[in-house]
Amino acid sequence: MASIPVVQTTDLRGEFFDRGGENAAKCYQCATCSSVCDLAPADAPFPRRQILLAQWGMFDQLMGDPGVWLCHQCNDCSVRCPREVDPGDIMASLRAMMVEKLAFPSSLGRLVGNVKKTWPLLVFGPILFWVLLLGVTTGLSAIEPHHDLVPSATMGQFFYDEYVPHILIYTVYFAAVGWVCVALFVSGSKFWKMMGQKQQRNGSFVGAAIGVVKDVAFHSKFSSCDRGVAKRRIGHLLVMWGFVGAAVASGFAVVFLYADTPPFSWFFALPMFQDIGYPVPITHWNKWLANFSAIALVIGGIMLYVNRLATGNKLVGRTTAFDRFFLLVVLAVIGTGVFTEIFRFVDINPMVGFAVYIVHLGVVLCLFLTLPYSKFAHILYRSLAMVHERMTAGR
Repeated sequence: MASIPVVQTTDLRGEFFDRGGENAAKCYQCATCSSVCDLAPADAPFPRRQILLAQWGMFDQLMGDPGVWLCHQCNDCSVRCPREVDPGDIMASLRAMMVEKLAFPSSLGRLVGNVKKTWPLLVFGPILFWVLLLGVTTGLSAIEPHHDLVPSATMGQFFYDEYVPHILIYTVYFAAVGWVCVALFVSGSKFWKMMGQKQQRNGSFVGAAIGVVKDVAFHSKFSSCDRGVAKRRIGHLLVMWGFVGAAVASGFAVVFLYADTPPFSWFFALPMFQDIGYPVPITHWNKWLANFSAIALVIGGIMLYVNRLATGNKLVGRTTAFDRFFLLVVLAVIGTGVFTEIFRFVDINPMVGFAVYIVHLGVVLCLFLTLPYSKFAHILYRSLAMVHERMTAGR
């Protein structure tokens, strides 16, 4: 039988303290935190066990611990802790460490994990990449458009594909998405094997996965928390479904380019897709989906960031550079995307819109490339932990 990959955790206590886990030393294991947590399973309550393992420096045990991810950081435990250990923040610190240590390749995990120092490279590197790529391929000048449409109130005053060929966008982002899938698969497989090594799974994977999808779709786990999570739940839902809507709209926009080519032409023979061309007019249902998704992202992103500004609030917890980087990149993607669309329909120099579009392409690429190594990775690890928990419980 192949050996299970092990994360080397020789001396991570200092790193754990640097990430905000220093309060773990104050814990005297009264178990108040686990007692008040409505999400902690009775047979494996958290966060008491995780804090104890951290005190002992047993980080190899924590790397495959699903309890670290089953915690939704509602911070009930931090509010009620008699020693002000802030268990919610400790669990967040452990999650950040796990993302870095499970990362594939580990060098990129360290690069994003040290975001307080590396953020200029992570943010401006992809933007510079697009500037150089367009400089080499198009000379940063207008190219022949791919269509004969003229500016109008429903089509916009100019079209970005006059400056950025679609083939470049497909090549770059398909490659980026492919890399993200590989990195997530390797890291997720490692985490899945580690969890299985500690607890035997008996239930159905498919059944458990369906249950988790339902939980995630409505963020129902947040409803089990007592305090201060209503706004966070709404903000998370708006951002999640906003990204889903934007992804669907973007996918259709790509497919619209090939509406006359089989097999897409068979699909577009349906009545709802009749008279579709490119660019897609703003009155089309796909544009409505994209714009409503953008509104959801704007409102949800602002709600989450404003919530994080409430420093000193135990229910909010500590905001680290790791948290801040993720939120600001998401907001940058949302903001540049919204202005990219607005500038097409106002009387403005097209080069202004083009410049914002380049920044948008850069921050989107930043979001994709850092996804397996940033706080975004909780989509993978928390989902796997929830599936594992359902399977070990036989649900």
